[in-house]
Amino acid sequence: MLRDVRMLLEQECASNLDAMVTFTDVELSGDLRYATIFYSVLGEEKSKQKAFSYLNKISKRVQARLGNLLRIKNTPEIKFKFDPSIENGMKIEKLLNEISKDNDKNREKNI
Repeated sequence: MLRDVRMLLEQECASNLDAMVTFTDVELSGDLRYATIFYSVLGEEKSKQKAFSYLNKISKRVQARLGNLLRIKNTPEIKFKFDPSIENGMKIEKLLNEISKDNDKNREKNI
């Protein structure tokens, strides 16, 4: 289902939003009635808010399109949820790079 969500939404988001939106995961309830689609946004807080509003605005249309694409009897009700994992990973990588640079500088001073 994640592949189908990506296929349906990544180009649409790219043309309608000013930030890069990536769909990271889909979580289905045990009875398959609800689907939570996790997404990440690279950009400022304003871009994240705009993406959230846009995705919630189009959720019913996305649900209908997924129902047609997946050809299942009952299409799960869709909810979008922000996933900070990519953003957090980038912050950690930046911190590790800073630590590495500091270590390199300290080694140069001790030589």
